[in-house]
Amino acid sequence: MKNFFLILVWLTILSGFSQAFAQEWGEIETAAEGQTVYFNAWGGSQPINEYIAWASGVVQKRYGVRVIHVKAADIGDVVSRILVEKAAKKQKDGSVDLMWINGENFRAMKENKLLYGPFSQKLPNYHLVDTKNKKTVLYDFTIPVDNMESPWGMAQLVFLYDTKPVSEHPKSMLDLLVFARKNPGRFTYPALPGFHGTTFIKQALFELISDSKALNRPIRQSEFEKNTRPLWEYLDALHPFLWRKGKVFPSSASQMLSLLNDNEIFISISFNPNSASNAIENGELPNTVRTYIHTSGTIGNTHFVGIPFNSSARQGAMVFANFLLSPEAQARKADPEIWGDPTVLDTQKLAGREKALFDAVPKGIATLTPKELGQTLPEPHVSWVQALEKEWLKRYSK
Repeated sequence: MKNFFLILVWLTILSGFSQAFAQEWGEIETAAEGQTVYFNAWGGSQPINEYIAWASGVVQKRYGVRVIHVKAADIGDVVSRILVEKAAKKQKDGSVDLMWINGENFRAMKENKLLYGPFSQKLPNYHLVDTKNKKTVLYDFTIPVDNMESPWGMAQLVFLYDTKPVSEHPKSMLDLLVFARKNPGRFTYPALPGFHGTTFIKQALFELISDSKALNRPIRQSEFEKNTRPLWEYLDALHPFLWRKGKVFPSSASQMLSLLNDNEIFISISFNPNSASNAIENGELPNTVRTYIHTSGTIGNTHFVGIPFNSSARQGAMVFANFLLSPEAQARKADPEIWGDPTVLDTQKLAGREKALFDAVPKGIATLTPKELGQTLPEPHVSWVQALEKEWLKRYSK
């Protein structure tokens, strides 16, 4: 009888909590109606731009929230603008209401108190996020998220190779060096500080460093030379065998795809596991291209959306962020024919129509299964990024 009473009390508390949660969200939706949300996000991909336009249209129709995609070339510039607004004591009516961020930009905003929140725990769809198996939804480049940004999609470094000239792909960075020596000019990677180039050398460092745990900590300048020596020795050995002998580097991952398609290189890289399938579907790559990862795993992370501290449409931003987490939006985003960005949701929590949405997502011809993607390696602490980029530019930038 005593246990029954305790259970009854607990259920009553949970019911009261759920009602309060629903009431608060209802008030947020009501306040959001009629608001205009200026969503600052990278605008360099037509499929992504089209997806954002679709999501914006749905949210305006259902919730009366207008979303304007402000296409940014570099989100770091957006962070700088918000920092200037704070310095000018512009506490409201900021120029940005929602933004696509992660990594260095998130750290800069969190440290400078440029973010509104915590807020993601208030989003009804947040309970569908896979916080158990996808730890990167809780840590952004090892920095605790603390509900200050809402997860939007997953990413992982993958290698793309053409099976026509390459019968057996490399399985590690050391294998890649052997491949490059046997196939001079048939591999390269994007120049730093471009994101894909930086990710490539972080992967190399992870595989070559004697103590990978050092990458989880803030960088110690006194140990930097020792910890990175194997990386620079590796790159010094690799570069003479790269495309154009390592004297010129592609400017982007997009250029890498073109080189792969033109048969100038045999192996390329991407930070989207569906990239090859997407490119084959769009006619940008031949259907002989496939995807692989290294045996030890590859670096992965989550990308997020955040609300600046001086947003004038916080409620509208939250409504849009919540929709981006819906099974409808996540399944559409995961479709290789639309974007192919892996979901942050735990699909095991879904049933009925919502589960059917993911079951219907076509599996790309060159897309690895979750099991084949293997172990996702954590991003190094964000402080490593700038130090690695600076040293690379000093050594290899012409």
